[in-house]
Amino acid sequence: MKSRFSHVLMLMGAVLAFVPIIAVDYLLDAYVQYREKAYAQHYVESLSSHINASAMDGVAALRQVIAASPSLCTPTFVTNAQTAIEASLNLKQFLVENLDGVQYCDAYGRMVTQSPLSQPLPVPGLTETMTVVKLGDMAMPALKITQTFGETRRVSSFVPLLGQSEAALADTMADAAMMRVTLTNGLSIVTIGDPSGFDRRASSADYISAQGYAGQFPIKVEFAVPFAMVRAGYADLDVVFTVIACVASAVFLLLNLSYVRRSRVPAFDLERAIERNEIKPYYQPVINLRTGELVGCEVLCRWEKRNGKVIPPGAFIDYAEVTGLAIPMTVSLMQQVRNDLGELSKTMPEMKISINLFEGHFRDVGIVEDVQAIFGQSPISFRQLVFEITERRPLNNSMTTTSVISGLHALGARLAMDDAGTGHSNLAYLATLGVDVIKIDRIFVDMIKPGTTQVPVLDGLIAMAKDLDCEIVAEGVETEEQALYLRSRGVLHAQGYIFAPALKIGAYKELALALHASTHAPPRLEVVASAA
Repeated sequence: MKSRFSHVLMLMGAVLAFVPIIAVDYLLDAYVQYREKAYAQHYVESLSSHINASAMDGVAALRQVIAASPSLCTPTFVTNAQTAIEASLNLKQFLVENLDGVQYCDAYGRMVTQSPLSQPLPVPGLTETMTVVKLGDMAMPALKITQTFGETRRVSSFVPLLGQSEAALADTMADAAMMRVTLTNGLSIVTIGDPSGFDRRASSADYISAQGYAGQFPIKVEFAVPFAMVRAGYADLDVVFTVIACVASAVFLLLNLSYVRRSRVPAFDLERAIERNEIKPYYQPVINLRTGELVGCEVLCRWEKRNGKVIPPGAFIDYAEVTGLAIPMTVSLMQQVRNDLGELSKTMPEMKISINLFEGHFRDVGIVEDVQAIFGQSPISFRQLVFEITERRPLNNSMTTTSVISGLHALGARLAMDDAGTGHSNLAYLATLGVDVIKIDRIFVDMIKPGTTQVPVLDGLIAMAKDLDCEIVAEGVETEEQALYLRSRGVLHAQGYIFAPALKIGAYKELALALHASTHAPPRLEVVASAA
């Protein structure tokens, strides 16, 4: 009978197959946002640069005419002014007036018609002031650049704000777009299109917008267009992307169905393997670094298939945890541990047995009942049991989690934090859980190299464990230098290949009994004969 979890994988594959179709709108929206935002910013920068260039042209021409004219309103001044206008595409007029606005002369000997639209504004970094005006019959507002001459006179140059009319600018803009030029104090100078929708927008995502400033001049340019209007212009691309996504989804779905039907993924057989006791416990010894005594073991698992193939836990543990199979798998392992180590526990009553639990165990108080039922009448006492939780996946701070931990402690078992330092724990988290043992991950032990005198991260973890009054077990010890370094830092217990890999029960028993006999052998009496 096929495992029902294959159907779960098929369902997941079917859902994933439709992800490209669902993602089309999201990806196309992001593309449109990026592309049109860049265009809007370029458009604004182009207008801002034009305004800044025109204004600076007016400043430069004004300074040049004043410098080249010994006095104002002379034929020389008029000639210089006319020459400057003829040499520039932007300049329209020069004007000399007093502080009250009475005109003295201009470049063409006629009355200059001007209506101020703003107050004179200072320009940072310049001695000239800037005023927005309506100049003669010009449809586009102009900038009046003014320099004080002596104590009673002012000389001004006039340049149009933009080189195009409002109608010409409107023709270059998309439907429903708006462009607005304002002073930085908020006074509107030129507005093309209707800005009311942009001003009332509920979200910045409703519009593609950009703004820029005309250099050092107090002028701001804004451009905006409704996102829906812009998005409508990509309808053809939307159709193309949707077709491609549909094809990709169909191919993925067919491949997924073919894979599920033809392959024999080990995870599909995991439920059956648990029922057949193919998930076997292996025992990795934990050694006292000072005495060499075997103080316990960590129960690891291997999948021993009937054809003799051994599958490492990395190939199925994550799947077991996600699907909930980790719970019956742990129960099966505990039953085998009880049968394997029952007699040895009588000989070595201080031996600790560490069993891994998963995050799912702490969402079901039934694990406490399972432990009590399995070990309650066995030679293995509860105080010999240590239950390890991994730090890589944090436990939920819930009543159920607290009940499981309290229940295990009430039995007399202890709690260990595995992979310490690699995930989510901190001092407060560990203290809240009531951890009794901290297991230092091998990635920190690997930092100990020949000649190493200090490993700050590892030393910090050791200090943290001591502050919490927790027992410390180092994992992955593979060299003598590592063992000596850990022992010098007060770490008493360690496991790793320098001592032994994870062993089958027969090899583990032999090793445990041999080490036990050597460390508990009675002292030999030596008789020293004296010379007669």
